[in-house]
Formats: sequence, structure tokens, C-alpha cells
Amino acid sequence: MSKVTKLIVERFEDTYFSREDCYSLGVDLETGGNYVSFPVTVGIIDYEEYYRLTPAQYEHFMADHEAALEFVESCRRHEHDELLIQKPGWNRGTAI
Repeated sequence: MSKVTKLIVERFEDTYFSREDCYSLGVDLETGGNYVSFPVTVGIIDYEEYYRLTPAQYEHFMADHEAALEFVESCRRHEHDELLIQKPGWNRGTAI
């Protein structure tokens, strides 16, 4: 595991994972905030995109997974890029 990968893995702690819909909700251990994440690919490598959530959104999505999935789908369409915790590089991946 690379040093960068290790730092990212240690920063984010998933509290819910949907295997069927391929997304996670969790806690950003660096800021104490919450996030939703999902895998993306650039062909030769896969990585996660992490989007900031308000505490109210996090609680709502933990209780209502359909609402969470709707939000995730809108993030996959790049409708909430202002909420990205880590901005992607020039070769941004596509949602898996």
C-alpha cells in the first residue's frame, strides 16, 4: 500500500456500505464531518470520490437508503462537485 493510499484509508471510516448500489457513508476522521463515497475508474486504476455531507444529510441517508442512493446518483452525474472533499485530477474517472 502506498503512503498516499494509506493516508486516505486512515482518514475515512465507513459506517454503512451498500454492496448492491456500490456506495458508502462514513466519517472523515480528519475533520469529524461526514461523507458519501463511491468507486470510480480511469481504466488502469480505481479510486473513491468522497463528497461532504451535512450532519442532517448523513442522519437522513443513514435512515433512508433510497434517498442516499438518489443523492449518490446525482453525484455520479457530477451535480455536486462543489462538495468533493478531494478534487480529482485532469483525468477524472467515471463512476463504476
